[in-house]
Amino acid sequence: MGIGDKLEHGAEELKGKAKEGVGKATDNEQLEAEGRGDQAKADLKQAGDHAKDAADDVKDALR
Repeated sequence: MGIGDKLEHGAEELKGKAKEGVGKATDNEQLEAEGRGDQAKADLKQAGDHAKDAADDVKDALR
């Protein structure tokens, strides 16, 4: 897994947190929900990153 993908997914999560915070501050439920959704998508991508890294570690250990 490339470092660029990991950084991108982390940035997506931060963007989601910012959206959620702005939504809460402005009492905008739709923006708040979008922020939570963005965070959930980023979390899934990060979980995929971790799974790929673990699979690579196993593959390297078997060599």
